[in-house]
Amino acid sequence: MATELSSVSQIPPEFHVEVDHDRCRRCKRCVLNCSFGCMQFKDKVTPDDSKCVACHRCITFCPENAISITNHPTVYKENANWTERIRQNTLKQAETGGILLTGMGNPKPYPILWDHLLIDACQVTNPSIDPLREPMELRTYLGSKPNHLEFERDENNNLKLKTQLAPQIQLDIPVIFAAMSYGAVSHNVHKSLAIAANKMGTLMNTGEGGLHEDLYPYSGRIMVQVASGRFGVHSDYLKASAAVEIKIGQGAKPGIGGHLPGEKVGLEISKTRMIPVGTDALSPAPHHDIYSIEDLSQLIFAIKEATDYEKPVSVKIAAVHNVAAIA
Repeated sequence: MATELSSVSQIPPEFHVEVDHDRCRRCKRCVLNCSFGCMQFKDKVTPDDSKCVACHRCITFCPENAISITNHPTVYKENANWTERIRQNTLKQAETGGILLTGMGNPKPYPILWDHLLIDACQVTNPSIDPLREPMELRTYLGSKPNHLEFERDENNNLKLKTQLAPQIQLDIPVIFAAMSYGAVSHNVHKSLAIAANKMGTLMNTGEGGLHEDLYPYSGRIMVQVASGRFGVHSDYLKASAAVEIKIGQGAKPGIGGHLPGEKVGLEISKTRMIPVGTDALSPAPHHDIYSIEDLSQLIFAIKEATDYEKPVSVKIAAVHNVAAIA
């Protein structure tokens, strides 16, 4: 006789939703606006605490302010090694069989380096007398720099540069757009980033999903990426760029790889990524042709050959152990 497995979650709810039924007018706005299925209606609004994520959408749309959300009173016995966060994450991973990822930044109280970034610290120059009105030079150049410069004289005895400089990219602002792949974000998002980068004089990064042909006109402000999955990587893709980035890993998930579900792979994404429609796009954690520093160097020179040594080639790697040897 077959036994049915229980579908009841073993994860204790994080939040408690309280509805003041004396104030509730039963308009069902909270039910219609809750995309997580927390708010249900039978003869009255009945919340399911296990589905609440504390997004406050129900509170926002309630015309009577009859809804409140608090931390759930159910607690574990205190343990310094097994904190509530660790237990919750362990149960979630066991129940879903997946790795927990968090959007919109790091949920832990780590320092945000951006808040401590100084564009002009005036260590070697005089501070601005009128900083609100004086122009500030923010332009910078990306690309390999020579150790020294050599000059020679031409037939008219004028000095000219003898040292051959590596390709350089001019940035009008010292900020570039982070990599977000086509498929993970929509075509409109990718195009908007390309247009913004072109207007601001900076770079957008394609991520590991290739570059749609509609964005080729913005190639002078696009950094293309060569990642472990090699999605959408071909000669035209490499040449339709301002620079090429080899993605070893990223700070959000170093060493995990990537996964674009097949339901997101439509016709245009399949053409751009060069994979069949409806198939999962799986990026392995490591590059399967990079197992040593020499392998990485070989790939760098292969890309330089493919782009006629006209594009700067960089390597993106998360700051982890032994990163100094790779750098």
